[in-house]
Amino acid sequence: MATNAANDTASVTFRPGATAVASARPGTSVSLRDLSRSFGKTRALDGMSLDIAPGELVALLGPSGCGKTTALRIVAGFETADRGEVLIDGREISPVPAAKRDMGMVFQSYSLFPNMNALDNVGFGLRMRKATAARRRQRAAELLDMVGLSDQARQYPHQLSGGQQQRVALARALAIEPRVLLLDEPLSALDAKVRLQLREQIRTLQQRLGTTTLFVTHDQEEALSMADRVGVMRSGKLEQVAAPDELYSRPATAFVAEFVGTMNRLPGELADGGTVTVLGTVVPVQDGGTSAASGPVDVLVRPEGLEVAIAADGNGIVSNRTFLGATSRLAVLLSGDTEVQVDIPSTIAAAMVPGTAVQVTLPTAPVLVAARNQ
Repeated sequence: MATNAANDTASVTFRPGATAVASARPGTSVSLRDLSRSFGKTRALDGMSLDIAPGELVALLGPSGCGKTTALRIVAGFETADRGEVLIDGREISPVPAAKRDMGMVFQSYSLFPNMNALDNVGFGLRMRKATAARRRQRAAELLDMVGLSDQARQYPHQLSGGQQQRVALARALAIEPRVLLLDEPLSALDAKVRLQLREQIRTLQQRLGTTTLFVTHDQEEALSMADRVGVMRSGKLEQVAAPDELYSRPATAFVAEFVGTMNRLPGELADGGTVTVLGTVVPVQDGGTSAASGPVDVLVRPEGLEVAIAADGNGIVSNRTFLGATSRLAVLLSGDTEVQVDIPSTIAAAMVPGTAVQVTLPTAPVLVAARNQ
């Protein structure tokens, strides 16, 4: 398999594809109701429920083993739930075989037929649906054009780079005009530059066609940049489902807060009145932002949520500085051996070399609080 990144990044802009767009179906709703699935003593799904609106792209995000791929495979019909329902436009489809669910699926491993060229790979689903040869060629050519691979129509998978193979797999899934598109970590096998480009293009194409899409990934950057909403999973359950900005700025649990982005844990003292004292400042706790009892707690704060200034008698010492472009990340060792990450403009950080005494403070915005060591 070729893996030349230059081949991936050349001439890959998705084209308008007017004919393909004109034949796109209205969006389809998807509902998962109380799905549970066990493999021996391992419970992969534990009462998972999720509603996906017509035309929406929802990403399931979580660590390996959290149940996200199991959920996707149940929707596709490759796995059967022990309990629960999958509804498509309100119709329960659990008894319907995978081949008759009218869904397109793109796998991490591409799964192209090695003995077929790109055009025939894309047209394979239509062939199984008894479409005429002329219709198959026309539709496959339209989709290859949309994904920027018209010139590679006669090439075989081994002649294509990884990114090109994945675009052929995407075109194949869309050629049948599926009611639902399922993406199972489709970008994880690609290098960083190609992955960045393809995620933008997949999102553009999905929005253009209006295809309801369920996307599984362990990469938080992919999920936040591509999805209308992100569901964070843990141990077979959804911890939170929200728009990316809400998920980042108002995580519902400590697990979500620390899985999505970087999060500092600062020692604090929780009072009964819904406030917490941290870094010498009393700040409110966000609504629903704690289940901890009053007393010692951990306060969760993003690096950009802290402020820092040079102060000879400050509460911390800069231990490291990382240049990130417009911003820099400071590692600051506070009294009590707590190290925090603070993001500030690089123009200000330039004066804060390692060893600089600083004062780290917290604005009075509401914060998320967790039980100590939770």
